[in-house]
Amino acid sequence: MSKKSRKLIRSTPTAVDAAAAPVEPEPVAEPERTFFFLPDAEPLAVDEKELHAEMKLWRHGRATRTMGQVLQDSYVMLFSVVMIGAMITSVVLRAQSGMAGCTTEACESGRLLLPTAMVLASFTVSLGVARLFGPVLASAAEGFWLMDAPLSRRRLLRGRLVLPLLLSWLVAGLSTALVGALSGLGWWQVLAWSAAAGFGSAALVALAAVEQTRERAIVVKVLQAVFATGALAVLLVVVSVAAGWLPTAVVAEAGGAAGVLTAVAAVSLVALAGLLPVVISRLEQIRRTRLVSGGSLVSGMQGAMFALDFGLIRDILVERRMTEKGHVRPTRGRGLGLGALIWRDVERLRRSPSAFLGLGMSLFVPYAADALRVSQLNPLISGLALVAALVPFLGSLRVLSRTGGLARTFPFKTAQLRTASMAVPAALALLWGLAATPAFIGIASSGADRSVLDGLSVALVTAMAGLFGAVRWVTARKVDFQTPMMATSSGALPPGLVFNLFRGLDMVALITAPLILQASVYWSLGIGVVVFWALRGSFNMEDMKAEQEAAQRELAASKEARNAEKQKIPRPSR
Repeated sequence: MSKKSRKLIRSTPTAVDAAAAPVEPEPVAEPERTFFFLPDAEPLAVDEKELHAEMKLWRHGRATRTMGQVLQDSYVMLFSVVMIGAMITSVVLRAQSGMAGCTTEACESGRLLLPTAMVLASFTVSLGVARLFGPVLASAAEGFWLMDAPLSRRRLLRGRLVLPLLLSWLVAGLSTALVGALSGLGWWQVLAWSAAAGFGSAALVALAAVEQTRERAIVVKVLQAVFATGALAVLLVVVSVAAGWLPTAVVAEAGGAAGVLTAVAAVSLVALAGLLPVVISRLEQIRRTRLVSGGSLVSGMQGAMFALDFGLIRDILVERRMTEKGHVRPTRGRGLGLGALIWRDVERLRRSPSAFLGLGMSLFVPYAADALRVSQLNPLISGLALVAALVPFLGSLRVLSRTGGLARTFPFKTAQLRTASMAVPAALALLWGLAATPAFIGIASSGADRSVLDGLSVALVTAMAGLFGAVRWVTARKVDFQTPMMATSSGALPPGLVFNLFRGLDMVALITAPLILQASVYWSLGIGVVVFWALRGSFNMEDMKAEQEAAQRELAASKEARNAEKQKIPRPSR
């Protein structure tokens, strides 16, 4: 026996020793407490400045860039700003010198009306963006732990209100100033229009923040509709004056218009100063759910912008709008087969009547292009406008093209599903082409450029180009980051990421190219037939691969059946 075994035997207690030893009671474990009542004591005072200082220290301690990299990026940014600023300044000075020779009444009217339309458009965009994102928002992490802390939410959100106000003032003012300078206005007039746009947009964003604290959006929606209608009406007046439909009289004197816009800027500044204390005093009333939803929307759109996937951005916005809507009244379907899918698209027209507003505005584009005497490029410009107008009507095609599992549940091929999904938008495009035929004939520019038959053919080809461009934009595949990368000055990029910027535009340019080159309409019709055959998925590689696999399985099953028939069973031996 080894020494180790003897040591283990001596250390093991025997039965006699175990019986003689006193038995101690086993300690009873206290149940684990999973809930504690808060003491009836006042919470400790928390200083928001100290909390922000700790967050800043935590972020700076985990920096991922050195000071040299930051200086290099700053140098590149400053160099780009200087170059772009020099280019814009050169263009503005040339426009100023060129517009100085335009002394007609139509030019004077356009100089005043175009910046005015830009002011109203700035108001509309500011209200729309503010209503969409907040304007006061917080990230999901901050809403998870920071909003539950025993501190004043007002002092935390007060800084979040500064950025929307500053951005609205800066973007609206600079864009309006650029349009006014390119229109040939004087520098004092440019400053008046820019101040009106900037301070007016900031005041409207502050108003949207007040409505956010009250959980109400009807006032913002009404003002947005009013300003959008005013901008569209001003543009109609500009086109009408340029086309000679209205008397070519100066709409307003330059000095008087500048005085009116200066008064608008002063009133907006006073309104902004009056609304800011109201917003700051009511920041405590904004619910955490409303704050976090805006931050989540910003994060999702940032991720989509990194991939340049504008279709994903639209999907995020549609989901947000449907979430706010809550529910719809279910209706019973009609028809069988593909007719049932078409009827569902017809029902969606009634549920989303706002999409017809964009379709009606796109019908204004061919008449404006004809009035401005750009009839040769009219098919391309109008086709692009129709692409943007028809995208909201292709919701079912978007779902079926992005959800392969849902499409495979239908007993139809991909080409049949896509053709059925394009039926209702094709009918709308046909009506658009018929309504836009006078613009392509050329009657808006006081002289017919084409015959009635040629104008009808060009209008229908333009409608077809807009439809197929919208289908191409909706059915484009996601960016595949596993493909070989393409070397660019910005780094390695997948080829599909660059092509996403031109989807939809490529189809319109391809179909309307013969019309722009003054070739026969039959060339555009032939190209359109080929594009339709390609977009409907007639040579879809996934379907072809699935059919090939099914054929191979059937062939293997038939071979096994023939082998089973040929196999002979031997007689049993005794």
